[in-house]
Amino acid sequence: MPPFRVLVVCTGNVYRSPLAECLLRHQLLEYRQVVHLSSAGTQAVTGMPMAAAVASFLLGRGVQPGAMGSCRLTKEMVENADLVLGAETEHREAAVRLSPVRALSRAFTFREFARLVRSEDAAGVVDPAARFVILVRGAAARRGALSTGTGDVDVADPLGAPPPQVHECLVQIEEIVERIAAAMRTG
Repeated sequence: MPPFRVLVVCTGNVYRSPLAECLLRHQLLEYRQVVHLSSAGTQAVTGMPMAAAVASFLLGRGVQPGAMGSCRLTKEMVENADLVLGAETEHREAAVRLSPVRALSRAFTFREFARLVRSEDAAGVVDPAARFVILVRGAAARRGALSTGTGDVDVADPLGAPPPQVHECLVQIEEIVERIAAAMRTG
């Protein structure tokens, strides 16, 4: 199977999406040959470095932030993704607008996917790429079964927030990524 491609999206691609991308990459390190991760922002200014708070947070967790620069979300990125994870509903919707046919069943918010993904959907499937495809299908099939309000699935933008609020947002993303990675790793 070809690699499984995950695209993480937020607004500026300097806080939420690069953090989720780096944490997912770290959590799924054993699948680095099979899972390709990238991130983008719906309003990103190309080449901006990730926020210093994000880089510091990652280093504090033993995760190398890398030399990522922000980039703007494109139709091609969405069409090449097997899973699109948006920080907020608006990011998921932006992906769907760019490629409705491709993204409708593959785009989720971070929290939404963490709630819907079930490792048992792919029980017994050994090939990681095939497993991840099955997990996304299972989550998509479950969509609508859980009643969640928009605020319940969004991770608010920490841009301009005081440091304690920024840290709270980063920890929230870390917890969500851990739930997603655990479901994807369990065989």
